[in-house]
Amino acid sequence: MKYKAVLYDMDGTVLDTLDDLTDAVNAALRRFGFAAQPRSHVRKALGNGARRLIMGCLPENVDPAAAEAVLEFYKPYYDAHCREKTAPYPGITALMQRLRDAGVKQAVVSNKPDSAVKELAELFFHGLIESAVGESETVRLKPCPDAVLAAAKLMGVSKDECVYVGDSEVDIETARNAGMDCISVAWGFRNEDMLRAEGASLIVHNADELFEALK
Repeated sequence: MKYKAVLYDMDGTVLDTLDDLTDAVNAALRRFGFAAQPRSHVRKALGNGARRLIMGCLPENVDPAAAEAVLEFYKPYYDAHCREKTAPYPGITALMQRLRDAGVKQAVVSNKPDSAVKELAELFFHGLIESAVGESETVRLKPCPDAVLAAAKLMGVSKDECVYVGDSEVDIETARNAGMDCISVAWGFRNEDMLRAEGASLIVHNADELFEALK
């Protein structure tokens, strides 16, 4: 295999989380009297952590205290409902098993809250990955390289031995900031034209293509 370790983004890359995220965002918005947002709007707002997600779904110039209240409602609500409609993308679990059988280490790195990342990773990828790292007080959000570098350290590999796989412009920039190779997937929350415009050097369209790229 070309790499000793693969680090995956979670939302839009290994897990299709959009429906649960949309439901949680809209539950929080409605709770405080704001209009719900369509799935397409939530999709565009994803990728930069919970705070940016909520701010991207609230009206402009919203009162900061109201925005904070929506965010604080959203976080535990999503934690409690993050498993209802979420599932791995086609072929991802089999891909991870093939890589594990080949001796490749794997981890998930996400801008989701750390508790949700660890819960979903344990539920869907138990025994397949070495670690799962999400947003916390000690790890800066992507595109800062903190999380991917921490995951690489936990796996005992150097950044030159890793590749980062993601579905968005945030992931491309994260890999660049970490000094890692990057593979972009076309099945996630950003379309292929946008990925190319953001500098994607390699785009794959399904799990089999991803496996070939990793070889």
